[in-house]
Amino acid sequence: MSEVFRPFERLVEINILGRTFLVPEKNSVLRCFQFISPDTIPYGRFCWNQDCQYCRVNCQLQDDDQARPILSCKFMVSEGMNISELAPELVGCLRSKLGQELKSEEVKP
Repeated sequence: MSEVFRPFERLVEINILGRTFLVPEKNSVLRCFQFISPDTIPYGRFCWNQDCQYCRVNCQLQDDDQARPILSCKFMVSEGMNISELAPELVGCLRSKLGQELKSEEVKP
């Protein structure tokens, strides 16, 4: 499975809807979602090249004042990233790993 990830030396901590995860540095956010849930993300309807928009999330970086929308297939993960909203396709793929009932305001239409 390591061949799908860009080379990394360490795991960084990110927050997704209130849960903390360790993911490989130097990888896209979507690839890090695959690291968290290798049995579901590869089977999601993601194009991995910005066309489908199914990987859109709202995230706030450590040095940002507020969250902003990004495409997780194009944005690189960073230490302390806080993801506060997920597109519906991501909700379906990550639901079991988040281990909680997702609130409607956390799901981005």
